[in-house]
Amino acid sequence: MSAYSGRGVHGQTVSTLGARIVSGEIAESDVIDLAALGQDLDVSMTALREAIKVLAAKGLVEARQKRGTYVRAREHWNLLDADVIRWRSDAGDTAAVLHDLAEVRAVVEPAAAAMAALRRDDRDLAELEAALAEMVEAVGAGAAAEVAADLRWHRALLRATHNEMLARMDVFIEPALRLRDVLVHTHSADDPVPSHAVVVDAIRLRDPDAASAAVTALLDKAAQDVAGVIDEPDERETHSE
Repeated sequence: MSAYSGRGVHGQTVSTLGARIVSGEIAESDVIDLAALGQDLDVSMTALREAIKVLAAKGLVEARQKRGTYVRAREHWNLLDADVIRWRSDAGDTAAVLHDLAEVRAVVEPAAAAMAALRRDDRDLAELEAALAEMVEAVGAGAAAEVAADLRWHRALLRATHNEMLARMDVFIEPALRLRDVLVHTHSADDPVPSHAVVVDAIRLRDPDAASAAVTALLDKAAQDVAGVIDEPDERETHSE
């Protein structure tokens, strides 16, 4: 789910073509003329084919005999992929991405906090406290440090559930959470530590109801932070299949 790390011509080709697809410049079901695209981007067919492989792994394109390489329907896209999330944001879809993230977190994190309060061991608590301490140190140190500390804390929360599937939910949540954190911590001076500390206290006391309620309050605050830095649309755009 992490962003593609390719650099140079290859990485730029992946980024440019992916952005064109996600923005709708190259529409769903469109057949991609590789020769024309190669000329447009001034890249070799080898670089273009390698880029197509990367985008195919993200669910954006598919190559078939007789039909050629075409853009797949949106329902097949890996919308949890870090690059796809970034391309959606660049195309002006940030509000929708963050709205979806907020709904996913509202389903997962209060229950995870309650479970962590019941199941955590001393090592889990130590990691939550260490992540919280890192958040304290990161306040005022810049968005990058604040984002890294927040992500560490949320990973620790999920792992404290001792449920392997929940622990790996960070793979699904983290790319959009990173986008949200970068946006909020770049524009907001609010201290996120107190709301996270309340959750840690409840988990320390093994109080599942208090832990769940504290995370719900944290998520409400997160929604307010996001609303303060982006213009929410009156109605969410829907995407036809």
